[in-house]
Amino acid sequence: MNKEISNNVILLPFLILKDIIFFTFKGIKFVFFDVFKFLFKTSEAVDNSYQGSNRVFDSEKILEKKRKEQERRAKFQEKYNNLWYVKKQNAKLEKMREALLIDLQNEGSIRSATPRVFQYKARNKEGRVETGTINGYSKLDVNSFLLQDDYIVYDIKTSKTIDFLYGDNSVFAIKMSNKDLLFWLTQLSTYIKSGITLNESIKILNNQMQKKTKYRKYFRSIVYELTMGSTFSKALEKQGVLFPPLLINMIRAAEATGELEATLTDMSNYYEELEKTRKQMISAVTYPTVIMVFAIGVITFILLYVIPEFVKIYETSNAEIKGLTLFIINLSNYLKSNILIIFLIVILILMIIYFCYKKIKAFRKNIQYFLMRMPLIGDIIIYNELTIFTKTFASLLANNVFITDSMTILSKITNNEIYKEIMNQTVENIVRGDKISTSFKDQWAIPDVAYYMIVTGESTGRLADMMQKVSDYYAEMHRSLVTNLKSFIEPILIAFLAIVVGVIILAVIIPMFDLMSSIE
Repeated sequence: MNKEISNNVILLPFLILKDIIFFTFKGIKFVFFDVFKFLFKTSEAVDNSYQGSNRVFDSEKILEKKRKEQERRAKFQEKYNNLWYVKKQNAKLEKMREALLIDLQNEGSIRSATPRVFQYKARNKEGRVETGTINGYSKLDVNSFLLQDDYIVYDIKTSKTIDFLYGDNSVFAIKMSNKDLLFWLTQLSTYIKSGITLNESIKILNNQMQKKTKYRKYFRSIVYELTMGSTFSKALEKQGVLFPPLLINMIRAAEATGELEATLTDMSNYYEELEKTRKQMISAVTYPTVIMVFAIGVITFILLYVIPEFVKIYETSNAEIKGLTLFIINLSNYLKSNILIIFLIVILILMIIYFCYKKIKAFRKNIQYFLMRMPLIGDIIIYNELTIFTKTFASLLANNVFITDSMTILSKITNNEIYKEIMNQTVENIVRGDKISTSFKDQWAIPDVAYYMIVTGESTGRLADMMQKVSDYYAEMHRSLVTNLKSFIEPILIAFLAIVVGVIILAVIIPMFDLMSSIE
């Protein structure tokens, strides 16, 4: 047995070499022979009618292959349907369908005053049974809508539990990401410009975004609302928090002026710029965070695994340990004994801070005030907020949205409590008949440049254009500051890591020098 294994080991390199030579030869043959042969056949097929007949023959073979594949699938489906548990399931579905038909003739046809969430079970065009939810006014309406999409409906039900789990205020309610919203708006604008109706455009988008299963029920609900005669803005509004209030109000204004196509294009450009600004902000935060995490990881590794090895050397040589070295060793021992507890405490503190920031307004405001007062970081936050605020305000003014409505929307697009207070103060000033710029005067969070440009826009009657210029100005300032931050913080963090690691290494090497001098 051992002799056989040793023989196999000896032969293994020769077998590998044989395979390498074989596949190398095949590769050379493919490059220098098969490719030219393929190109020659292709060029000959263009000029030769005989090759055309070959293509017809090939297409007949392809059709024959497809026909056989369809027959194979049909036989497989027939065998699958004849399985006892499949028959049992289909019989159960048919009973549910019969009960649904009876229900639709009685209580199922009663319409509610407000839309409710209906859960359905139906077989789609591909033959798969799926379960989903849709907002509607009655079971009959939902059934009719699903039948229009070639569904075989088996069951439709609703309850307070379903409303709670899948309604607009559900804990599972989601917001559409800027990336998905940008794609959705761009495609919708393109379809409408090409002459496709709004309803059909939404249906096409629904099919395009099939992989985004989390949005499927919302898109289907939009189609349902449009089919029932609702306006587009109303249909979007009924989807809870999925679509931002800014988009809904813009579309509502566009429906009044008949400029839906232009508004969708403007909103697409708006969210594209917003996505760029968001990525810049993430980029500004990500780089220093990664460097800091890496630095902490390196320092922790040295303290946990490197320092204990030096301690063993000191113990065997009876070296005297004192000062900084003793502190580093004690810190290493403490970390090694309590690393899990420290890790859990850090995670708990971060979770508490996150929860308080999300839920407690006063806490969130104080954190934001502290960060906005910091040098460099504060400017990045202020420039980012001003870019979003002025860009949004310019879009609202350009689409003839009322000033009071604009301020309400603007207070919702930001999570910054300081700017929310400015927006609320602006609404109060407008109600009293004051100018918009009055609210921005002497505000530390509003730079003087932005204030005077707003005053100029008000005095010239071109506030929307001036807001767009302010947005472009601070977007460029924000971009420049983020770039400078990266180049500024990189050497600082590297120097910090080098100093800390250097101090630790120096602390553990000093006793070695003392030991060597004592030996001498």
